Amino acid sequence: MFERNVADGVHRIEHAHVNVYLVEDDDGVTLVDTGFPATFSHIESALREIGRSPRDVRAIVLTHAHFDHVGSARRAHRVWQVPVWAHRREQYLAAHPYRYKPERARLLYPFRYPKSLLILGRMTAAGALGVRGLSDTTPFETGARLDVPGGPRAVFTPGHTFGHCALHLPDRNTVISGDALVTLDPYTCKTGPHVVAGAATTDSAQALASLSALAETAAGTVLPGHGEPWFDGVDSAVEQALLAGPS
Repeated sequence: MFERNVADGVHRIEHAHVNVYLVEDDDGVTLVDTGFPATFSHIESALREIGRSPRDVRAIVLTHAHFDHVGSARRAHRVWQVPVWAHRREQYLAAHPYRYKPERARLLYPFRYPKSLLILGRMTAAGALGVRGLSDTTPFETGARLDVPGGPRAVFTPGHTFGHCALHLPDRNTVISGDALVTLDPYTCKTGPHVVAGAATTDSAQALASLSALAETAAGTVLPGHGEPWFDGVDSAVEQALLAGPS
């Protein structure tokens, strides 16, 4: 699925329950996260829909480097010859996207939440089990304003992973929250704002604490890594996520 202008000059690609974003300005396009290996063709189609081509992509920025967000990064980096940016604490995971230790055993979740099997099946069909990482990412630091189209500021939101960063677009009143705050949890099928289940989160307590950094952006629109955009302000999204707690 492709949605144009979920925020000003920000377009959403949803594939296998993972969101990828195209951020446009006069200098070109920034691709935020890359989904799965099979997402690559959907990204190319979305570029064509907005009158762009891969030549217009100036950078790829990862909110974090789990396999479902780094899945097309290696191919895009090599084929398009564009840099892939990641927080310095995500660089190891970007190279080894399966080498992370979740807070809870993920294999138990389909028994507790059988509806998640449909989501996980679609992810598998999109290449979730065959993601290859990349070792030559371009590092950025906490709080940095990235020199890429859209000029996003990196908001350090650890907990889901050690180096997770949301991307604040202040001139567009928008924050791309990645998996720091989602409106669909693939492991539980819960909807509405919350942090991702311990099946994929390193430290849920830290993830909940990091929501304060999201709230400080005061953004009107929240664009999550999974689920529908949230247009009722980041404060209300954070409030609901805190009430929901960990799962």
